[in-house]
Amino acid sequence: MILTGPDIIAERERGRLVLEPFHSAQVQPNSYDLTLGPTLAYYTGEVLDTRAENPYVEVEIPKNGFVLEPHRVYLGSSVEVLGSNHYVPRISSRSGAARLGLFSHCTAELIDIGSIGQTTFQFHSVKPLRVHVGDRLGQVAFFRVQGDIVLYDGKYQGSRGPQPSKIHLDAARAAA
Repeated sequence: MILTGPDIIAERERGRLVLEPFHSAQVQPNSYDLTLGPTLAYYTGEVLDTRAENPYVEVEIPKNGFVLEPHRVYLGSSVEVLGSNHYVPRISSRSGAARLGLFSHCTAELIDIGSIGQTTFQFHSVKPLRVHVGDRLGQVAFFRVQGDIVLYDGKYQGSRGPQPSKIHLDAARAAA
C-alpha cells in the first residue's frame, strides 16, 4: 500500500521517514516532489563498462540553467535527503517533466528500505531541455512492506550529490 500525502506528513513527524528539507507545498496526494540540486554529472567515455570505473565530469548548473542533450545520460541529485527504515521509497518523474520528454528515473525507481541520502536522478531527455536548480523534476512515494525488514547497507548509503555507477564494485567483490 502507498502512503497518502497526509500519511507522508504524519510519518515524517513521527520520525518513520526522512524528507529534509521539508516543504508542505511539495506534498502531493500520494507523493512528495523532489527538487534538482546544483550539480550534474555525465560520463565522458565513448563506451561505458560495467566492470570498470567510468570517467565522468561534474558541472555546476548555471543561473540560466543547463541544457540536457539527447543521447546522453546525466546524473543529478535531489536537494532533499530521503529514506526510511519502515517504508520503501519509489522515485519517478513528475508528469510535467515527463510531458517535456524527460525521463528522470526510468529504470532504478526502487530505493531499498534503510537507504538514507540524496537520490541520484538518471536523466535522459528526448529533445534538448533546459533544467534549473530547484526544478521539481521527480517525486517520491512511500510503500508499506510485508515480512521481515533487512535494512540497506550498501555502496550508495548516505549519498550526497549525483553518484556515478559503482556496479564495478560488485564484480570486484564477487572475484575476491
